Amino acid sequence: MIFSTFVLLLPLFLIIGAGYLFARFYAVGEASLVAVLTDFFMPMLVFVSLYRSTITPLELGRLFGATSAVVVIMLLLAVSYARIARIDPKSFALPVIFMNSGFLGIPLMQIWGGSEAMNIIIIFDEIQTLYIFTLGLVIIRGGVSKRAIKASLSSPILWAVIAGFGANVGRLPIPHPILDTCAFAGDAASPLAAFTLGLSIHARKPQLEIHLFAGILLRIVAGFLTALLVVTLFGFSGTARTVLLVTGALPAALFSYVLPSRYGIDSRRAQGIVIATTMLSIITIPVAFAIAQAL
Repeated sequence: MIFSTFVLLLPLFLIIGAGYLFARFYAVGEASLVAVLTDFFMPMLVFVSLYRSTITPLELGRLFGATSAVVVIMLLLAVSYARIARIDPKSFALPVIFMNSGFLGIPLMQIWGGSEAMNIIIIFDEIQTLYIFTLGLVIIRGGVSKRAIKASLSSPILWAVIAGFGANVGRLPIPHPILDTCAFAGDAASPLAAFTLGLSIHARKPQLEIHLFAGILLRIVAGFLTALLVVTLFGFSGTARTVLLVTGALPAALFSYVLPSRYGIDSRRAQGIVIATTMLSIITIPVAFAIAQAL
């Protein structure tokens, strides 16, 4: 499992490195690149993934409850730490709350458990995406306000989630050329996010500080324990239980760094948590699988 995890993560590390090297030789507008990623390529991926997902009302309701519980508990932990440590939650909370259930989790679960495991994490990931671009924007904007609501409602990804779910549930026929275009554009979202992260590392070096280590522990250890509590409360078993437990310990989502950067927040702290947890995942993911299957 360690070798297969390394092979899975290697393309991610190589693309991040490519972005770093590219920035050394070329002047690239990071803000423009982030805007293109979050406002064009990612919405395409979200829409087509949701439209093509095989989601039953029962699966959706149960996983929505479990995902929501994980997000709420991790939010409380992240905000509590930020207040105790007297740091700005805008630059800390998102990589603690949200894990890389899409770019990393989906192919990981496909390798481990085939289509059954992959379908579970796809649903989890799309529900989490909804929270990232609603709750996440509220955190970045400093609370529920007209400004935060306006930012959420103006997010193309939020509308992609709504459109994708609506078209799927309503069985709306979408012409194949449109779906193929969305899929073609969406395929670029993951590597572009990794490339943008590498470019940003060159521009702003991650902060090596005690809060980085706290973020790592909260994202991986507290994330796993939170998932354990949630799967127990919701009565998950078998493949679904393992998928959710390992998902809870996944590294921080790339967009937990990209989103603050998109709205002008200093993202070096979030960037450091994303990089560190991603690198450690070569070890932490196999350990999470071992513990999940032993429980």
